[in-house]
Amino acid sequence: MKTVDAVIAKKKAGEKIVSLTAYDFISARILDEVGIDIILVGDSAANVFAGEKTTLPITMEEMLYHTKVVARAVKNSLVIADMPFLSYQVSVETAVYNAGRFLQVGACGVKLEGGKPMAQTVKRLVDLGIPVMGHLGLTPQSIHKFGGYKTQGVGEEAGARMLEDAKLLESAGCFSIVLEKIPRELARRITGAINIPTIGIGAGPYCDGQVLVLHDMLGLFEEFTPRFVKRYASLSEEMRNAVKQYKKEVEGGIFPDEEHSFD
Repeated sequence: MKTVDAVIAKKKAGEKIVSLTAYDFISARILDEVGIDIILVGDSAANVFAGEKTTLPITMEEMLYHTKVVARAVKNSLVIADMPFLSYQVSVETAVYNAGRFLQVGACGVKLEGGKPMAQTVKRLVDLGIPVMGHLGLTPQSIHKFGGYKTQGVGEEAGARMLEDAKLLESAGCFSIVLEKIPRELARRITGAINIPTIGIGAGPYCDGQVLVLHDMLGLFEEFTPRFVKRYASLSEEMRNAVKQYKKEVEGGIFPDEEHSFD
């Protein structure tokens, strides 16, 4: 099983960190077999798994279920669970309780969104032995504050604030920080200014690693494709073709045939 220290060591060695999301046993097993460093059980399950418009509706119980089945499949990757909206913002005590529940079902650590306001929470979690991944830039749980999925950290003042937030999260004990939808030069500055890995999603090539939503990069989720997503397959089209062929064969009496029947 990969550890937090192993992920940090990859930055020190100049090796890129590879991360993808997973929400089910089969996907997680494949990612683990391929050697993905970090499997993130993302609250993006609300979008690509449950069809919600934002990540806000997904609950602790739903995230615990996804985390449990993912962790059951994994032997080598570091499993990090996204803490859903209101599972950590209410109080430090609430955050400790909910983060602990994720570890109980098999997560190796948790991810939470926000900078300076979350530093105390991060420190408390880390002091108790719970690894924490930070998340800056476009933080989807703050979508109504941002007024949409806009690029963050634009301009010198906004960039300086984000750099300061990254340093605060590092000081609080985060083992890595996701940087989402920010200018690539700002991502370069942040990556060079802190000793923990940065994991980019729409943050350009200078981060220490990259993460994408699995359903996006496989071409399974077709509602919306952000500019930063590269599609490595078109599995939704393959699935349609397979289902159409099945339907055709059942309706035509072709399936099941002798080969797929018992004597």
